[in-house]
Parts: sequence; structure tokens; C-alpha cells
Amino acid sequence: MRRLLLLSAFGCLLSAVCLAQVTPEAASPEAAPVLKLKEIYRIKVWNQAGGTVEVSADRGKNWQRLGKVVAPTVQTNPHGYAAARWVPDGQVAATAVNAIHLKTSTEADGRAVIFSLLPKEFYSPPRDYRSYFSADASIYTDIPAGTGIFGGEYAPLVGNRVMVHRAGYVYQPVPPGYVPWPEDRIYLIVEVPVDYPREIEIENRAGGRVVVAYFNGETREVGSVVFPARGIGRFEGSKYASAGRVRANHAGVLDVSTSPLGSLGGFQIIPAGHAAALKYAYGAPQWLVVAPLDGEPSLEGRAPLFRAFIKPDYLAADLFKDDWEARLLDRFLVDVKLKDDPSGRWRPLPVCEFPDYYLTGGVPEKLNNALSNVAEIRILFPVNP
Repeated sequence: MRRLLLLSAFGCLLSAVCLAQVTPEAASPEAAPVLKLKEIYRIKVWNQAGGTVEVSADRGKNWQRLGKVVAPTVQTNPHGYAAARWVPDGQVAATAVNAIHLKTSTEADGRAVIFSLLPKEFYSPPRDYRSYFSADASIYTDIPAGTGIFGGEYAPLVGNRVMVHRAGYVYQPVPPGYVPWPEDRIYLIVEVPVDYPREIEIENRAGGRVVVAYFNGETREVGSVVFPARGIGRFEGSKYASAGRVRANHAGVLDVSTSPLGSLGGFQIIPAGHAAALKYAYGAPQWLVVAPLDGEPSLEGRAPLFRAFIKPDYLAADLFKDDWEARLLDRFLVDVKLKDDPSGRWRPLPVCEFPDYYLTGGVPEKLNNALSNVAEIRILFPVNP
């Protein structure tokens, strides 16, 4: 805890420009359809039993092995989860500590066709799983959830390009209607925007501002809050992410864990259009709903919250390394300001989890109000992406 407090204090020192200095007219180049990107690494998955999962930080010249494929797939799922419709074909549709979803094409009714990469825990699927899961259209690996490509040092981002190399033809973007074949080598080209932020601050109240701040002192308002987060929910996968860490990101959600490793608990930031379609999320305490600025297009599938900028990125062992300060500054961190704290300091996100006897049935009022004292939420970006 002491180390997290020190990191939060350091992040506060970086926040030289406060929310009050932001002007709304400086809005939203982050959400432009084309961002200037730079490659930071690429991931290769060999779609065969025993095939390697590797990463390269030098555009494929050298490769580091992260794990292997336990079971390949030769299928896609034409009934992908709803928010995948806002991701273009041939891109990473979701990145999480417990899954990576890749979109290949779009059905006539708008539904996404996807296949998935899964960590070793899902070779025997969890019981009563409440998140998207397609058993047949998945490549299973021996990499643990919350490590490697699943929210460790080498996770991809929403919108990263998916490429394929197949015997008999050249390395290329996945073509429309692509279905994995045995021995295909699937590549994720992990790129981040050249102009990478220092942080995103969200005023946790109705009408609150969503502001992106850069290391050069520039700030931009990119949205507003419709409903604040007041409580936590039983979001699957939060058991593989520590409190104050990003659990998942896709075109319709940014999921933040509030629970320790091994426990369930978190809240989600979602765009207003998607929230209204879900109905159960619109105004519910576990969801912080954000809307675009006047005159701006909807936020679904748009940067910086729902494309290109944010990924799960944390290793619990970082805290026990000699260079822990540098490691933590190279990860995403979510911290808060509290309403009843007159100092106005940034503090670690409150640790809130579901006891075993509340993992089913109704959510107790205490957990529906677990975040009601949170005035502002900040997503700190890595100093060196």
C-alpha cells in the first residue's frame, strides 16, 4: 500500500495542469479516424497444438517466447458480443486480462464475426461465466490470465491490426471472411498513438468533464459524464486484475478492477449509446456513463477511452522488484480523489470486493454505494508506453 501511495503522489506531481484550465473548444483530435501511430511490439500466435506465442520488440527481427498454444481453432463465431460492431474488420476488438477478441468481418445484420485468444484458465471454462465466451472459436494458450499478452507486459490495444501468414501465400491483413486454418501464424501489430497522454481525468458527477492531459501541458476535453459511478459489480475477469488496474477495454467498455487478485469487484466506464441499448446499465451504480461533447460523434469505438489508447497492463510481481518505481510508472493505474478529503489529494482506488455469499443474487446496498465518496477518477498512463 505504501508503494501505491508513493506512486499516486508521484502521479499527482505530474498533474501540473488542472481540470479548471481546460477549454472545451480544444476538443477531440484523439477521436479522429486516423491517428499517427508507432509500433511498440508485435505478437505472433502459431495456430497449432504446441505452436508458440511470441513477442518481438524490433518489428519481427527477434522473437521472445511467452508461451504456447494448447488447442488451436478452425472456427469463427458470427454472433460476437454487441460492442464489437464498432471495431473495423481485421482489428483487435477487445483486450483483457482474461481474453483477446479478434474481429474478422461483419454480418449483414451488423453483428461481428470474431475469434478469441484465451489464457490457460479457460481450457476448463469457469462455471457460470457471465461474459462473452465462445468455446469452439478460441485459441487456448498456456499463458496465465493477467500475464503476457493477457494484461501483462504485452497486451494489445483495441484497433490494432491483425495479420496472417499462411503456407502458400504471403503475410497480409486478415481478408474478409477469414477463418483460421491449422498452422496459420496470426500477428497482432501493437501500435500506440505517437502523441500519448499523461492521464485522463473524469469528474465523477452528472455533467462532469472527461479531460485528456499530455506531458507537454496540453489538455483536451473529450466528453462528459451522464451518470457517475456509485457502486461496484461482479464483472468477470476482475479476479485476474488488482484493484486500481484496467481489467478490460473494448469499443463499448473500459473495465476497472476494485478487488484484489482472486476476488470479484469492479466498475465500468461505457459510452451513452451503448449504455442505453443495454438498458440495465443506464443509470445503474456500477456503470459510469459518458457522452460526447455537443456536435461530436458518439463515443462507441472512439479514442481515447474506447480505442487505441488503453490496455490492461500490470504484473503483481512488479511491487517486489528492485526497480519497482520504474515498473509501476510503465503501467496503467487508476486512482481517485474523495469528496470528504479536504486535501484534494489523489489516492489509491478504494478496495471493494464481493464476499462469497454475494456472488449470486442481489447486490447489497453497501456495494451499490461503494464508490459514492469518489469525486474524481484518474487514469494514469505509462510514462514509457
